[in-house]
Amino acid sequence: MTLHEQIKQLIIDCLDLEDVTIADIETDAPLFGDGLGLDSIDALELGLAIKKQFDVKIEANSDATKAHFYSVATLASFIESQRGQE
Repeated sequence: MTLHEQIKQLIIDCLDLEDVTIADIETDAPLFGDGLGLDSIDALELGLAIKKQFDVKIEANSDATKAHFYSVATLASFIESQRGQE
C-alpha cells in the first residue's frame, strides 16, 4: 500500500466515512470545503490519527499545518519530510 493509500484509508477509518473508498478520494483534491468536505473537528481527529500512525509532530493552528492538510498529496509530502527527523 502506498503512502497516499495509507493516508486515504486512515481518513476513512478515523472519520468513519462508511460510503467512501480509497478510490473516491482524489489525491490532489482539497480535503476541506468543496473537496472531501471535512470540517475543523475532522481536522483535529485526522491530525491525532496521523501523529499516532506516522509518528510525526504537527503544530496546531499554524498556517503551515493548514497547508499540509490541504490534500492527500500535501499530507504525504509532509509525512515524508518528517520521517527521520527525530
